[in-house]
Amino acid sequence: MDIISQLQEQVNTIAALAFNTFGTLQRDAPPVRLSPNYPDPPANPTDETINIAEQPKLMSSALVKAAKQFDMLVAALPISEGGEEAQLKRIAELQAENDAVGQELQSQLEAAEQELKQVRKIFSQAADNCLNMKKTD
Repeated sequence: MDIISQLQEQVNTIAALAFNTFGTLQRDAPPVRLSPNYPDPPANPTDETINIAEQPKLMSSALVKAAKQFDMLVAALPISEGGEEAQLKRIAELQAENDAVGQELQSQLEAAEQELKQVRKIFSQAADNCLNMKKTD
């Protein structure tokens, strides 16, 4: 897999981790009293209190690990040399090379189509000759 695809995959991973982390934090957050005018929120004592306390740590470490992996992939990208003008020049060179190769492929395709026509013509003649030979027998 090329580096750009790896970067895209890593961005998707970070987005999924962030989505799950924020959702879990919202879901598991303890109730909070909004105003002195409201009654105290009901407490939800559960056996999962310890797990809930550990989940944000685990999820944040996974998120940080994914971000570091992304940074590592970005650091592995080739460095652009010469600025925008050099890049545009390189793009023009590659386009010219692509056009030359395209013309060569087009001429090879036309030659192959000509050869195919000849083969079909010879095959047709051979088939006709075989049929004509059988009629005379």
